[in-house]
Amino acid sequence: MKSYRVEGDAGLKSLHLRDADPPDCLPGCVRVAVKAASLNYRDLGILRGGYVRNDKNPVVPLSDAAGVVTEIGANVDSWKSGDRVTLSFVQDWIDGRPDDAVLRTSLGGSIDGVLREEICVPAHGLVPTPDGLTDIEASCFPCAGVTAWHALFGHRRLTAADSVLLLGTGGVSMFALDLAKSVGATVMQTSSSDEKLRRAVERGADKTVNYRSTPNWADEVKRLTDGRGVDFVVEVGGPGTLPQSLQAIAVGGQISLIGVLDDPAGTVNPLPAMFNVASIQGIYVGSRRMLSDLFDHAETHGIRPVVDRVFSFDEATEAYAYFKSQQHVGKVVIELP
Repeated sequence: MKSYRVEGDAGLKSLHLRDADPPDCLPGCVRVAVKAASLNYRDLGILRGGYVRNDKNPVVPLSDAAGVVTEIGANVDSWKSGDRVTLSFVQDWIDGRPDDAVLRTSLGGSIDGVLREEICVPAHGLVPTPDGLTDIEASCFPCAGVTAWHALFGHRRLTAADSVLLLGTGGVSMFALDLAKSVGATVMQTSSSDEKLRRAVERGADKTVNYRSTPNWADEVKRLTDGRGVDFVVEVGGPGTLPQSLQAIAVGGQISLIGVLDDPAGTVNPLPAMFNVASIQGIYVGSRRMLSDLFDHAETHGIRPVVDRVFSFDEATEAYAYFKSQQHVGKVVIELP
């Protein structure tokens, strides 16, 4: 079979298409023919050598995939050949609170991932793909979708009375936009591109801020909320943007700290969180239960992911390059034959 591998830490030059033996379908596992896989910001970090708990090298990259079951291992009665399935990001995180060992089962970083024609995974590492979603659409859910779900519903649950600030228009933020609007919340979204903000408004965003033309965007958020601030911030920037998120949060609000898209070496004064009685919740994707709950919610509310562009399996390097350019809104997907 064909499989991509990250070998080294030289960015796109580390990605190689290789011939590989088909994986053994061990007891307790199922073999899946991969039909589609989607990219996340984390995958660019894997090309540069990875990060905590995600530094296996060489490694088969990417974590998010949907496909079809083609073989059942011994002692498995939960699946049958022909089932459409979506893989869970952290294979051994079923529900509840994870531990260090569980978090070391993240596809495409801690263990080999999905950018290959076939994969064998534990039977507990899958959920059924909803009938209303294509494989391309389903492949967008395990990381970006679950992260957004965890941020908005995993701890304090978002309601129609709440307001949400979303940073950027990437996969997590666009999923969060759809989820927030599905329960009637008010959404404010930032971007450096007026065109991307226009597309966010078309998708349902209520208010927008261009952070390039308005560098002190927290002040604008406060102005647009009559000085109150927002109840939730989906914080994908990290230390570089967190200081302004802390200024934009309402008293008693929640900041979900998700990514490091901005300066990872930035410094943060924690006092605004204390004075505003705000919580900062670290989010590392989520459990299989969260993926299942997200699919149920998406079916109920008719949520389909924003898919910006689809590349072929042979164009994986081009898909990475396009994703890295940050031209996309929503998700970038690689489709397998």
